[in-house]
Amino acid sequence: MLQLLYQGQIAAFILLLIAIVMALTFHEYGHALTAKLYGDDTAERMGRLNLNPMSHIDPLGLLMVAVIGFGYAKPVMTDPRNFTSRWASMVVAAAGPGMNLLLALVTINLYGFGLAQGWDIFEGQGPRLFFSYLAIINLVLMIFNLIPLGPLDGHYILPYLLPKHLAAKYQEYNSRYGIGVLLVLMALSIMGVPIFDFIFKLGMTILPYITFV
Repeated sequence: MLQLLYQGQIAAFILLLIAIVMALTFHEYGHALTAKLYGDDTAERMGRLNLNPMSHIDPLGLLMVAVIGFGYAKPVMTDPRNFTSRWASMVVAAAGPGMNLLLALVTINLYGFGLAQGWDIFEGQGPRLFFSYLAIINLVLMIFNLIPLGPLDGHYILPYLLPKHLAAKYQEYNSRYGIGVLLVLMALSIMGVPIFDFIFKLGMTILPYITFV
């Protein structure tokens, strides 16, 4: 992202930053809302059941996104003892990526509809960049968080899809090595190794399939 500033593209940098903040905010809100629907009000009591970016954005995590391309938001805390379903942990975890998919779908189709209607607010390079950034970033965030490594959402989902003995083994190894493996992969990516290129390519592949306008 800093390359945009070095190249003097200040407006593009700001639009991209806003898009990232929106994507992270909706992602964490998705977790908080779904936890509430499944009987756990921990996130609500911690002030996370809203779409205020200040409730969800971690300043250091956002700075990391701007500087190195990877970062994080404040994780939504839950208490599984309050859940009303054995599937709740999986659904709550999937709700963050699911919210990103929903936002990407709404974003790209709203832009297409507004453009087709000739609404002035959608005309020009600025709106095109912003809505494109917002849709793609949400898809990238969705895919990245579904990786079953370390603390990413995928590590809550995968055990539900495995036989019990494999799920137990996976949870054991992920608790031991997951964060370390994820950090190594992120470090390699920062150094230029195209570890996560597939995420962007997959996001671009998905985009036409959720574009209906």
